[in-house]
Amino acid sequence: MPVSITLSGLSYSTPDGRSLFDNLNIVFGAERTGLVGRNGVGKSTLLRLIAHELPPRSGSIAVGGRLAVLRQIVAPPPNMSIADLFGAREGLALLDRAEAGEASLSELAAADWTLPSRLEAALSRLNLVVRPDTPLAALSGGETTRAALAALVFDEPDMLLLDEPTNNLDRDGRQAVADLLAGWRGGAVVVSHDRDLLESMDAIVELTSLAASRYGGGWSAYRARKAIELAAARHDVDDAERRLLGERQAAQAQAERQARRAGAGARKAARGDMPRIVTGGLARKAEETRAADARLAERHMAMATSAAEEARGKLEVLVPFSVSLPPSGLVADRLVLRLDHVCVGHGSRMLVRDLSLEVRGPERVAITGPNGSGKTTLLRAITGDLAPLSGTVDRRVDFAFLDQGVSLLDETTTIRDNFRRLDPGAGEEACRASLARFKFRADAALRTVGSLSGGERLRAGLACVLGRARPPQLVILDEPTNHLDVESIETVEAGLRAYDGSLLVVSHDEAFLKAIGITRRIGLAIEGEDRRPT
Repeated sequence: MPVSITLSGLSYSTPDGRSLFDNLNIVFGAERTGLVGRNGVGKSTLLRLIAHELPPRSGSIAVGGRLAVLRQIVAPPPNMSIADLFGAREGLALLDRAEAGEASLSELAAADWTLPSRLEAALSRLNLVVRPDTPLAALSGGETTRAALAALVFDEPDMLLLDEPTNNLDRDGRQAVADLLAGWRGGAVVVSHDRDLLESMDAIVELTSLAASRYGGGWSAYRARKAIELAAARHDVDDAERRLLGERQAAQAQAERQARRAGAGARKAARGDMPRIVTGGLARKAEETRAADARLAERHMAMATSAAEEARGKLEVLVPFSVSLPPSGLVADRLVLRLDHVCVGHGSRMLVRDLSLEVRGPERVAITGPNGSGKTTLLRAITGDLAPLSGTVDRRVDFAFLDQGVSLLDETTTIRDNFRRLDPGAGEEACRASLARFKFRADAALRTVGSLSGGERLRAGLACVLGRARPPQLVILDEPTNHLDVESIETVEAGLRAYDGSLLVVSHDEAFLKAIGITRRIGLAIEGEDRRPT
């Protein structure tokens, strides 16, 4: 059977009855396919359906070949090791017994003496140099993801299912994933918002509430085709609205003509120019004509209205939301932040040593470095959440910090109430207008933060911070793109480009850093390496 995944008439609804997709038909072949779409459209759910972890409402899934699924390991059990990821604990234990002279003849016959070297090769393929007995709890999140990827391809499956494989990975980790997929000869379905990774795909499949559409080539080819579709959709909307306006004008003109004819007949009847029986017949005929014309006009109006609504619906799917921001009032070259010989860490473990820097308005500074170099810990010291081990942090302007969990929002209250809490001077109308700019309109603004997806939560945080009448003059962001779909990332980029204050950003997303106009980078390194700002 050829390597493939075939979805036929696939439909799925969430446990609360919300339909995610209906009658989905698509084939994934022996190629690298990027799966994209808005947050909440069902990308991760589709991977779980393919892996037979969820039952569809209807339709079928046919898989040709062996599947392997990358599973995100958020909190590994304390006793889980690298060897457990590979399913190699027993095989390695057997080799240990064999080397100690404790294995039986039958065990020696079953021993795989190549196992250690194959494990080492698989790990080095993802730039990991660790012992198989290393506990996963001792690894960073990025190292754990790379170890999981190494284990995924260890048995050489035919098809890979990867859900956000570069999330939480540093630059080297992202490159390792890209290199792995570049050399992969089987099939792969990759859910990702990493535009550099998507650029290397053989095809892009866009999942919407309407369908799944396939585009040949990588991210650039997909975006070029989408631009053409957007222009065509706008033309269709303009054309449909012109037809609708024409039908309205025609119906109005017809009604006016009927009214004039009826008025003329009434005046003749009043003068007695025609016998009563004739005037009565003419009146009945006129009424029948009016009714027929009205029914015809209604049909034309209904068809034109339906065509306009359908055209607008397609445009809504294609057009990303946009955002404009009020000025922060930050004066050029004003001192925003000063760090003087700052050292930060946890307990006796030093992560950042003797760091001094100044940020002046409206600089855009990126803090970069490998996983484990102390980037998030440094941000916590800058925001005052963590006291530095030594040195001073001097914040000169008001600031807002959006961490990965957007913890400045109260999960138990609505987006609207969070906005009013963070900007108590804003009136209801200004609050609703600001939230609407970030696509939280009407009842959407009344959703509780705890019910939001990761991408929606960050969008709500940005709305509550940047949508104020006077935004803070410094915004600090920690990996802001980790949970956003690409369309939302591009919208956030557009908003941050419009923001006139200073930015301090931790991110491994190079495309994002370039798009928001980073002017300087502070490079951190692992303990023992050079930590001077770059």
